[in-house]
Order: sequence, then C-alpha cells, then structure tokens
Amino acid sequence: MSYFRIVFSSFLLIAFTSVGTKAQIAVKTNLLYDATTTPNLGLEAGVGKKSTVNIVYGLNPWTFHSGSKGDRKAKHWVLIPEYRWWTCSKFNGHFFGVHALGGQFNAANAAIPVPGFFFSGENLAKGVKDYHYQGAFAGVGATYGYQWTLSRHWNAEAEIGIGYCHAWYDKFPCYECGAKIGNGGSNYLGVTKLGLSLIYIF
Repeated sequence: MSYFRIVFSSFLLIAFTSVGTKAQIAVKTNLLYDATTTPNLGLEAGVGKKSTVNIVYGLNPWTFHSGSKGDRKAKHWVLIPEYRWWTCSKFNGHFFGVHALGGQFNAANAAIPVPGFFFSGENLAKGVKDYHYQGAFAGVGATYGYQWTLSRHWNAEAEIGIGYCHAWYDKFPCYECGAKIGNGGSNYLGVTKLGLSLIYIF
C-alpha cells in the first residue's frame, strides 16, 4: 500500500470516527516544517469533549544543486498520527498527547539539525554530511502544546514532542556514484516533533 493511500485512509478513519460526536475538523500546516522546504498538511478532529486525533503528513522531494558544494538532498516523507487530551476544551489552550511516526529517507551532502542524540549505531546527523543514506524510520513520543484562538475559524499552535526513533539504513560513499558500503540501524532519543502551526477550523 502506498503512503498516499495510508494518509487518505487515516483521514477517512478520523472523519468517520468523528461523525458520532459532531466534532470540529481542522486543517493545518506547520510553518517551521515549511521553512525546511518540506510542505506538510495536518488534519485534526475531535473524538470527545476534551480529546482530538491529529495526523500530519510531510514530503520533501527536492534535490538542491550547488556548483561549489555539489548536489545535496534531505528527501523524506513522514506520517505522524497523534492522540491529544486537552485540559480545558478541544482546540483551546493546553494539550498533552502521544504520537507515533514513520517514514522513509534519502539524504546526502546535507546539514540536518537534529535536536537530540544517537545512543547506538551511527550518528546519522553527522554522517549525512559525508555519506549517502537511504532507509526508513519509526518511533514514538509524548507531546505538549498550546493553541491560541485568533478568530472564529483561525487558530495558532505551538508544540514540542520528545521520544524515541529507530532508523534502518543502507550507506553509500557519495551522492552520485559508488556501491553500497554498509547497512545498519541507529537509535535516537530527543525531539521528535516541533511545530508552530497555522490552523483553519471548519
């Protein structure tokens, strides 16, 4: 099943789950994630008086060309489903959540700021500056955030998530050429979500 189909199926699950509660549904984009040249779309729906389900999908398909430093890329796609519990009412104020994440990556000759640490396996954040990595990742984490009401339909949101992620990868010596020189897995602990989002609530 393609990841596009997974995203669509997940949205349908949220929509049908929410019908019985006459819940609000919101569409959002993470402006911090957009700033990394990764377009993203989030969908959130209420599933109770103080609870919502949130799904974010991000896709970075770009290769950047530089005459002095060579081609560089941090291609990836990621899907992040999350359950949220609100201290007051949904889409308003403080919330706590649990999330999962998974996706694939293809990166080379890039500087990737990773606010955490790799405690086993290769440090992919440093290694990708000199090597080419392809693989997949999956993880879990906990979230804290806050939403501000801007108008009847518009909200702003800030959030941070801390968790664990494991990456499986194949390693290559350079971006354009070379046979595979290794494979392995790395374990990461640190920030798994960081967002400043603009939200439209239907």
